[in-house]
Amino acid sequence: MAQYDVIVIGSGPGGYVAAIRCAQLGLKTACVEGRETLGGTCLNVGCIPSKALLHASHQLYEAEHNFAKMGLKGKSPSVDWKQMLAYKDDVIGQNTKGIEFLFKKNKIDWLKGWGSIPEAGKVKVGDAVHDAKNIIVASGSEASSLPGIEIDEKVVVTSTGALTLPKIPKKMIVIGAGVIGLELGSVYSRLGTEVEVIEFLDAITPGMDGEVQKTFQKLLQKQGLKFTLGAAVQGVDASKSKAKVTYKLRKDDSEHTMDADVVLVATGRRPYTDGLGLDALGIEMSQRGQIKTNAHWQTNVKGIYAIGDCIDGPMLAHKAEDEGMACAEVIAGKAGHVNYGVIPGVIYTHPEVANVGQTEEQLKEAGRNYKVGKFSFMGNGRAKANFAADGFVKILADKDTDRILGAHIIGPMAGDLIHEICVAMEFGASAEDLALTCHAHPTYSEAVREAALACGDGAIHM
Repeated sequence: MAQYDVIVIGSGPGGYVAAIRCAQLGLKTACVEGRETLGGTCLNVGCIPSKALLHASHQLYEAEHNFAKMGLKGKSPSVDWKQMLAYKDDVIGQNTKGIEFLFKKNKIDWLKGWGSIPEAGKVKVGDAVHDAKNIIVASGSEASSLPGIEIDEKVVVTSTGALTLPKIPKKMIVIGAGVIGLELGSVYSRLGTEVEVIEFLDAITPGMDGEVQKTFQKLLQKQGLKFTLGAAVQGVDASKSKAKVTYKLRKDDSEHTMDADVVLVATGRRPYTDGLGLDALGIEMSQRGQIKTNAHWQTNVKGIYAIGDCIDGPMLAHKAEDEGMACAEVIAGKAGHVNYGVIPGVIYTHPEVANVGQTEEQLKEAGRNYKVGKFSFMGNGRAKANFAADGFVKILADKDTDRILGAHIIGPMAGDLIHEICVAMEFGASAEDLALTCHAHPTYSEAVREAALACGDGAIHM
């Protein structure tokens, strides 16, 4: 067996990026992956396929609602579901093959199979045991469920099953009003499915800025999604083609039922570490099943590191990528760093929702002296021309220093616009710095500048 400097277990965004960076830094590297394709959950059954369906269904929505307003007249497109799924699969294939090419380019060995760590410095794949000076666990996460719910990926599905349904359901119940539930709920709603979302808490997208939560829910309801909030799901009774969801309203403990063709369980994800042999190694774990690491992504066992969804922090592909690059730098003897205060989050519905840094609620709880600069997309010429004027940009800055503390965007291209603010925060910029930067006209990004201006003397176009 070859002697490796690094073996990475898992080829998701954290794992494959870590492997590539290790190879770039001159380390002999291998990556273990049991799937038939590289890319992990994100590229195969997560981020990428869901974005393909979001894009396709949004084009249908535009054709049905806005084309005629622009003089584009004719019959709205019909949905060929089989072809839409084929398009989605083609997008997956292009991306996974791209990673395979990058592995070959960087001379990374793909160890095909499921890996375990029999002892420090050893990785077992199938019957073969490989030596490695360093091991990076990037095993990712899996969908979590609730007691009383049995997943069959046909009638009661996770996000994986929701991406491959044989037909578009008439009625879908989504359990959980987080990112995954709202994105996939939006897809099916646009395709004509009646979608009802059941959420345990009293607001959607838990942890998000309160003002954004309220606006977001109103806009989704306008699009046809229905919400039952403050409801604790008791169980799901499924037959071959139908399901009945039982839930209790927390406000009065009353019990209710709801029928659907498909139930999407979108109640979050949990670290996937089964079969790795971590217990036998004595690797410390948290109560939530996460691998404990220090500031350099090292576990308590020398030579074993962990990154991504299987450790603490937001379960985001780009967070895992950042950790993968930083961990590789540490192993190579360099100074790896991740600024966890400037990791953006994005929901790819329409309008998109994006955030970075702290919310108003967090700042109030911490007793921070802050100010708010806000600008509505109704005042943005490009947004109005594109029927995308719903939403706003909100920037939070320190009242004394003007340093940007957080930003929250709901509106067109929010997931791209947020990065201007991420860069500003990374450099410790003030709201005034952003306000004094020339922005091209007409662009959506002008709304960011206007919100920064609103942190000072006031926006121009509002």
